[in-house]
Amino acid sequence: MTDSVDLVMLPARGGPSLPQERRLVTEIPGPQSVALFARRNEAVARGVSTMLPVFITAAGGGVLVDVDGNSLIDFGAGIAVVSVGNAAEQVVAEVIDQVAAFTHTCFMITPYEGYVAVCEQLNARTPGDFPKKSALFNSGAEAVENAVKIARAFTGRSAVVVFEHAYHGRTNLTMALTAKNMPYKHSFGPFAPEVYRLPMAYPYRWPTGPENCGPEAAAAAISAMKTQVGVDEIAAVLIEPIQGEGGFIVPGEGFLPALSQFCTENGIVFIADEIQTGFARTGEMFAVSHENVVPDLIATAKGIAGGLPLSAVTGRADIMDAAHVGGLGGTYGGNPVACAAALGAMHTIDELDLVGRARDIEAIMAPRLRELAGRFACVGDVRGRGAMLAVEIVKPGTTDPDAATTSAIAKACHAAGVVVLTAGTYGNVLRFLPPLVIPDHLLREGLDVLEEAFAASTKAS
Repeated sequence: MTDSVDLVMLPARGGPSLPQERRLVTEIPGPQSVALFARRNEAVARGVSTMLPVFITAAGGGVLVDVDGNSLIDFGAGIAVVSVGNAAEQVVAEVIDQVAAFTHTCFMITPYEGYVAVCEQLNARTPGDFPKKSALFNSGAEAVENAVKIARAFTGRSAVVVFEHAYHGRTNLTMALTAKNMPYKHSFGPFAPEVYRLPMAYPYRWPTGPENCGPEAAAAAISAMKTQVGVDEIAAVLIEPIQGEGGFIVPGEGFLPALSQFCTENGIVFIADEIQTGFARTGEMFAVSHENVVPDLIATAKGIAGGLPLSAVTGRADIMDAAHVGGLGGTYGGNPVACAAALGAMHTIDELDLVGRARDIEAIMAPRLRELAGRFACVGDVRGRGAMLAVEIVKPGTTDPDAATTSAIAKACHAAGVVVLTAGTYGNVLRFLPPLVIPDHLLREGLDVLEEAFAASTKAS
């Protein structure tokens, strides 16, 4: 395998001309970051968390450069947002041109071509050979909430089915859809009604083994929908094709197709939340394609616009048109600058074949992660697809979650200049979301640091 994306030089202020190297000149965080973090604590509300208190001045390729001059390897990509890089050339060029023309008019007042062009791209790129339409919003939570609104308008029903370990956002409705209490829901209720949560097809934790997980979980979910919710009450079934914050859970094989078929047979709108999985992240443009599932609606955000705030709902034209005129929108939804960035990001995905690049990243990372599982008894599971990979950390000899060891490993990586993220309902999953333009040598160096962090934080088996 060759370094298909390696040491491309980006402009000095960011992007690919930054030296693609890990470089530590101070402790992490350094003194200037510490001083800025003190200012942050004085000015920013306590409820806004910070995982790693280093303040970034430039970023691109696979590195983040902080105010102290440290260059960190990025295995987080802003939670899967900057898949095309932090300052992709085409994104920057499109944004500069648009900002110079105008920054806002509100599409609902006086429209502009960029919004239409993004919708056309989404309609063409999402799965399904049928007429489609799209609507643009600002955040993933907005996309999910509007997908539910559209499904309810189309079906005339109110119930929404979601799953254990799900994460769908932080608005009132999406908090109800999200499974995990702390920190997302604690003290913020009451929540929106008519939300029903069913067991997830979680292969690692399925009682009869991963080989039985998909069909058994699907049968259980379908039975519950029939007996506990009532099929004629269900507007939508909403699911992440690979759960994100819940721990990068890849559903057991057959689970998604069975749910999709059940929805089709019963007039239920099947919604795929592709906010974290979409736009080449998993080695397909959209993760549902791994099992040839065609949703009625797809909610997207994160990787859609190279770091600018934009989200969308795309789906069957008859369903999308169910909402009355004026029922969808928002002042900033489909902002022209964000639309320009999205067109640049989609061009970059095509130009650099980032769908294929995600598969290359998996080919480098997954074997190394499986090697760690063979060496360290605390690794219970290695899973994921493409450049969306994770290891679940447990107490050796059990399946009991070990959040403390997970945190220790992450902190050791951070101290050594590698940004890794944690996740999972139990806080015991290390997740890896590198930018798809990260060079191979940084992937390998980051994995070396991860191995050292395991050795320092655990006992080898």
